[in-house]
Amino acid sequence: MTWSHYDTWVVIVGTLSAASCALLGNYLILRRMSMMGDAISHAVLPGLAIAFLITGSRGSVPMFAGAAIVGVLTAVFTQWVHTFGKLDQNASMGVVFTTLFAIGLLLIVRGLDEVHIDAGCVLYGAIEFTPLDTVTVLGFENVPRAAVTLGGVLVVDIVIVILFYKELKISAFDPALATTLGIHANAMLYLLMGLVAMTTVASFESVGSILVIAMLIVPGATAHLLTDRLGVMIAISLVVAALSAGLGHLSATVVPGWFGFPSTITSGMMAVVSGLLLALAVLFSPRYGIISRAWYRLTLTMQIVREDVLGLLYRAEELSPQPEICIVNHSLLREAVGGTGLLRAAALAQLRRSGTVDRVDESYRLTASGRIAARRLVRSHRLWETYLFKHLQLPVDHVHTSASRLEHVRGMTERVGDTLGHPAQDPQGKPIPDQGEHPSTDG
Repeated sequence: MTWSHYDTWVVIVGTLSAASCALLGNYLILRRMSMMGDAISHAVLPGLAIAFLITGSRGSVPMFAGAAIVGVLTAVFTQWVHTFGKLDQNASMGVVFTTLFAIGLLLIVRGLDEVHIDAGCVLYGAIEFTPLDTVTVLGFENVPRAAVTLGGVLVVDIVIVILFYKELKISAFDPALATTLGIHANAMLYLLMGLVAMTTVASFESVGSILVIAMLIVPGATAHLLTDRLGVMIAISLVVAALSAGLGHLSATVVPGWFGFPSTITSGMMAVVSGLLLALAVLFSPRYGIISRAWYRLTLTMQIVREDVLGLLYRAEELSPQPEICIVNHSLLREAVGGTGLLRAAALAQLRRSGTVDRVDESYRLTASGRIAARRLVRSHRLWETYLFKHLQLPVDHVHTSASRLEHVRGMTERVGDTLGHPAQDPQGKPIPDQGEHPSTDG
């Protein structure tokens, strides 16, 4: 494809719309009101219809005013239904937005039948045509009107978020705490809903309801998977919004050609790209990602298997009259150590590579460095056994299983030892090794 200024303006308009929605969407995510964006995008219809009936104009100012009023009313009515009707928050949203949407449809059918409304434009907008409707701004000619409108909306959103950052943040996380601190939580909610309604209406003509709803939710949800800090979350969501706009337009013009089709709708492809970015976050997010968590569980399991092998070899040395040359055959390891055969093989290979275990034919033994690591593990196990026996009063024959889990907890051994006063023996009479003590040979 040949990139032109036409494509650049399409991406700019898409980015402005996506960024405006994403900025506010973060607060909807934190308030657990993700569907409120969808509700408002439907519920503003009567506001638009009434504004047109009163003014006879489809200009931006009356449309924004009508949408903002109905957006706030949507939040107010939802809160009333939730509070007085004792309905779930999501059910309250469903009742309110479907009712308002139906009212809007009736107003259009009965009072605006001479006005043509393209359902396709409502769904996916006409972002490809925005560079054709231009104005002159500060001496710059041929600036798309949609870019000016959405740029103004984005500036308003940014200014209000900056001015009320603390209030919006506290009321989003804990409305009750906000009230005790003198912040009117409901006022912040209604302010947010007004901004959402204004942004929604400003974006409808350009990108349609599909992209508006997607950008209100997906960038914020993606960012929330990557961080728990609001400031960073907002920044990431804006980056995701910009990437969705740029990559979405590029994909809409290039990807269909790979399969022999003409270009597709840019706004729809922007929503698809934002969904793909969310999917990547779901898979690879450091803390919440599916693959990341699976990798963490695998590495933790490998650590436990490695330490179980070290513990088994150490206890074998304790029982051996010649601990320095004590070896344990592979069949005994297989019976005594948990995990699958593949995990055990991988754990033994890692122990050999790290120099903590040596292989002698079909048997294994500790090296000097492995003995130090095994001693720490056994010390942790026996301190936990003592702690469970003395402080939780578990029977002696029950402490081993629980201690086998707790012994792998990092950084707790010496704290437990300090609490117990560094005893010399566990409840079963076995010696608790010091950090530098060699294994006992008295069994």
